Amino acid sequence: MRTPLKKVTGLGSAKTGTMHFWHQRLTALANVPLSLFLIWFIASVAGTSRYAIVETLSNPIIVTLLLLSLFSILWHMRLGMQVVIEDYVPNELNKLLALTLNNFFVLGVGTLSIISILKLSFGG
Repeated sequence: MRTPLKKVTGLGSAKTGTMHFWHQRLTALANVPLSLFLIWFIASVAGTSRYAIVETLSNPIIVTLLLLSLFSILWHMRLGMQVVIEDYVPNELNKLLALTLNNFFVLGVGTLSIISILKLSFGG
């Protein structure tokens, strides 16, 4: 039951909780095989030369799996940090600042990682 005061103040459901919940669960499910791939990949190139890593990354399947791993892990991290920030930062201004920094951090790390992976995959 919504009162007129609740409508005016904007309090109540934002209608995005279920979607957020499912995105977090789906990225967690996707992270299981992608993380196993990532562990295998890191173990297989550990101790090899840069040339061997570039040669391995010339395979488009490996690059695609790396990019999918990166996207899924970063998206999952962003969703998890968003929940922590929303639950434990009491001041609205600090909460807005932290949520903004969370988004920019994921965007920055993702952009640099994608550029690095693609540069190596093209032999750079």
